[in-house]
Amino acid sequence: MRLPLIHRRTVLAAAGIGVALPLLASCGADPAEAKTFPKGKTEAQWRKVLTKDQFYVLREEGTERAFTSPLDKEKRKGTFVCAGCANPVYASAHKYDSGTGWPSFWQPIDKGAVGTSTDYKIGYARTEVHCADCGGHLGHIFADGPKPTGKRHCINGIAMKFIPA
Repeated sequence: MRLPLIHRRTVLAAAGIGVALPLLASCGADPAEAKTFPKGKTEAQWRKVLTKDQFYVLREEGTERAFTSPLDKEKRKGTFVCAGCANPVYASAHKYDSGTGWPSFWQPIDKGAVGTSTDYKIGYARTEVHCADCGGHLGHIFADGPKPTGKRHCINGIAMKFIPA
């Protein structure tokens, strides 16, 4: 009786799958610990004060379709505030047209306005940005923005409201 040969490729493939499966399974998993924010609410309270689309983006970390927000083309002077809690998050002076279809800023209005965390929902690490007061998901930060920061805060328009100066 002849035993089947085990090829080196088969062993390496099995080892690779064994390593990759746990990593892929953790992609998009909820954070291990819940964070509390000064303007936190229960899910039911958020559902009462937000529209369905705002809830999807701010509380479920969704993304609006590109080129659908009127705030992408907003050119007036003023302040962009969190749609969930009215915390000022971005200034029109820091806004620019990135051509991505989402409102883009090169920095927040001040250092305490937003917070960040690492997001693995699409299989690789991205910097997620959220409102520092209520924890609402705003968007993501990328390293392809203009000077002086080199950052692009790519923000869901539905996650904000604009207050003209």
